[in-house]
Amino acid sequence: MEPRPYVLAETNWKTTKDQEYEIAILPWGATEAHNFHLPYGIDNIQSDYIAIESAKIAWEKGVKSMVLPCVPFGVNTGQLDIKFCINMNPSTQHTVLIDVVDSLCVQGIKKILILNGHGGNDFKQSIREIQVDYPEIFLCTLDWWRIMDNEKYFSEPGDHAGEMETSNIMYINPDLALPVSEAGDGQTRNFKLKAIKEGWVWAQRKWTKISDDTGVGNPKQATREKGQKFLEAVTNKIAGFLVELNSVRLEDLYE
Repeated sequence: MEPRPYVLAETNWKTTKDQEYEIAILPWGATEAHNFHLPYGIDNIQSDYIAIESAKIAWEKGVKSMVLPCVPFGVNTGQLDIKFCINMNPSTQHTVLIDVVDSLCVQGIKKILILNGHGGNDFKQSIREIQVDYPEIFLCTLDWWRIMDNEKYFSEPGDHAGEMETSNIMYINPDLALPVSEAGDGQTRNFKLKAIKEGWVWAQRKWTKISDDTGVGNPKQATREKGQKFLEAVTNKIAGFLVELNSVRLEDLYE
């Protein structure tokens, strides 16, 4: 396979030294159990795939963006008792993000997109703080699973290792998943507290208390075709944003 010029891990200095890049894309995932059948790295696999495919579509439309290597660890403070779930505390995550932003800013890259692939990651507060020290950049974030109306693509999308993520891996790399027959049903237990059920109080879930198989959502109706249609829709929509972001001057962001 030839190196893709929009994927930093495959690109060399000979290619990048004279090329101007408008946008850097930082995929950020997690390392955690996903039911019995999906790999620990699926958040990274999906984030990487979506970032690269989106950049490819945008590149073909003239957008010079670069996909950075995926950060493989996310905030998993509620899953520390599950073997090989690796936690990166929010404060550590914030520090890592500062270092990445600082490096890119020095190099003249002023538009940075964090493509988040893990529900425990939340970059909004970090962005608020970083922007104070780096007013000359545009730093934004998206959660790829929130972009589309997922119920148009899946009978029961699921929250974690359900039909959506299982369908996605069936399309991206089916060899990394066990057969769906090996999966648990993703049944969960909820908090007893009424306010949390109604959504106006939030508390972190203790994962081994809510799920016996670490899944949240039934993966049994997953298919490769569902994953393909969904991922095509997601990457095309993100690519559209990259095209728009590429065309806007930072001093002219507001109407």
